Amino acid sequence: MGSEPLAAANDVVATGRVGAPTTVPSVGTSGGSGLPRNSASEVFDSVLRDGPELFKGDREILRETYIPSRLPHREHQIRQVAEILAPALKGNVPSNLLIYGKIGTGKTAVVAQVRADVQRRGDLARKLTFIAVNCGNVETPYSLMQTIGNTFATKEADRIPTGWSLDRVQAAMRDLMDVKGGIVLLILDEIDRLVARSGDGVLYTLCQVNTELDKARLVIIGISNDLKFTNNLDARVRSRLNEEKILFPPYDATQLQDILRDRASDVFRDGVVDAGVIERCAAYAALENGDARRALALLRLAAEMAERDRSKRITSDHVVKAKSRLEQDIIVECCRTLPPHCKVLMYAILQAFERRREGVQTGDVYDGYTRLAQRLGLQPLHARSISNYLSELENLGLIRATIVSRGRGGRTREIVVDVPVSETFPALLDDPLLAALARPRSLNQTILTNFDNPGRTGP
Repeated sequence: MGSEPLAAANDVVATGRVGAPTTVPSVGTSGGSGLPRNSASEVFDSVLRDGPELFKGDREILRETYIPSRLPHREHQIRQVAEILAPALKGNVPSNLLIYGKIGTGKTAVVAQVRADVQRRGDLARKLTFIAVNCGNVETPYSLMQTIGNTFATKEADRIPTGWSLDRVQAAMRDLMDVKGGIVLLILDEIDRLVARSGDGVLYTLCQVNTELDKARLVIIGISNDLKFTNNLDARVRSRLNEEKILFPPYDATQLQDILRDRASDVFRDGVVDAGVIERCAAYAALENGDARRALALLRLAAEMAERDRSKRITSDHVVKAKSRLEQDIIVECCRTLPPHCKVLMYAILQAFERRREGVQTGDVYDGYTRLAQRLGLQPLHARSISNYLSELENLGLIRATIVSRGRGGRTREIVVDVPVSETFPALLDDPLLAALARPRSLNQTILTNFDNPGRTGP
């Protein structure tokens, strides 16, 4: 009896399919194609030969990068952005603009649609230059100003190279802008990340640049997920920024259903989406701050799950599978993008939580982190830096920290892990830095957290 699961596991390793014979088929050629026969070839052939066709349109329509011609439930915000930027069409400099809202509330899509509408105005738009920068991909003020300046370089000799001083890059950026002239509308997506990484001096420089330009004028359009972003700016920067603000509220479940139905009608064949699929995707996303990106990702992945199952319809079961897969992918992606010391800290939290199966205190976590850092040859960070990293992990949804009182001992934070430990450990160990911490683990060992056991309400 005990050997059966092991034999089944061997079948999966050998063939990639449960219940397949233990012998590995030889790789050869078959049919008239002359192509090697292997498991990948079989999958590709079956999909091309007789797979049910669920999609009628480009499936990119269900991705966050797609900008539709219509944005349901964002008509008011579109009008607000258009009204603020409209003076630029007459050659007047509009106010700087900051757009706030949680992830997936349509901020970037609204700005992209307004930009497209402006650019369709022909002659009126020729003196306007849009520059869109994702600040998550910009490391320094140097690279930002280099990007802005090189937008106006008409030949290779005019481009700003790497290696100049920052002052020289700023001067070259101003010169290139003045040669082109007109109004420059600089869209800084995730502007809060730029300031967090480089400080608010870069915003001060950009706000100051208009006093040093002759024929051009710069307008900043900032997009941020942080509703308190400007609270941490220096008073001089806030004064010079002098922006108008627009807040994007989260979508509710009904609004998300409208968005999904709009996209589904363009991408799926009639009758392939079961009743309840749209509603379930919308409900899951509404519970996570009304994130339209999340809702679209669930619907797209559910359709892909149905394809793999050779199903002629997308069902609610496919949505449940998609949700599980998406959550796992998010955990892995979050862990991969953490800074090195933050990864070590998360590993220490998992270790402590694994031992106690309940909330762990920050002092214990810091001691565990220090030991791991020293074992890996890292210089441990101070407690204040670790406290900031704990806040970052909580913002990402990987942990949950609550303040508890210890009487005369003062107050401390008690940490509970809100992700599956069994999946998060491997995601962290993918980093070569932490690979030395890997240890053998029983195949049958299961570790439960609040994430695995929703019925548990506390540590």
